[in-house]
Amino acid sequence: MRVTTKSRYGTRLLLDIATYGKEKPVPLSDVASRQNISLKYLEQITSKLKKAGILESYRGQLGGHRLAKSPDKISIGQIVRILEESMVIIDCAEQGKQVCGACNGAGECLSRWVWIEAGRAMFNRLDEITIESLLATGNENFKKKQKKTPLVKL
Repeated sequence: MRVTTKSRYGTRLLLDIATYGKEKPVPLSDVASRQNISLKYLEQITSKLKKAGILESYRGQLGGHRLAKSPDKISIGQIVRILEESMVIIDCAEQGKQVCGACNGAGECLSRWVWIEAGRAMFNRLDEITIESLLATGNENFKKKQKKTPLVKL
């Protein structure tokens, strides 16, 4: 499976909203500006995340978006499942298929289980990573960088 910009930008969108949306809804235009992502593309991503119950939208002058769930309840695995069309690493790893026809292997391919297990392992790990844990990791890394950066006297 190739993780597309939908999942990468969707994760950045949710991290931005989690960071800036604690007090009030975040306008999508603000996210687009901070993250350097097209507003139109963010609108497409936002639509899917709203349908899935991850985001809430508010209209009006003070409108924008907020997380519909706590950041510790939103996993990266959820985001990828919502935004990607396929969850398999390669075509033959599609669960319902006995023979995929994607390669010239006759009958059940002996290596097929490798791709199924790799996909499971990937999603098991992505399900463990939450928006909250990413924010905490990012904050810790930022603090470490601040401590290591020496002050330069001018």
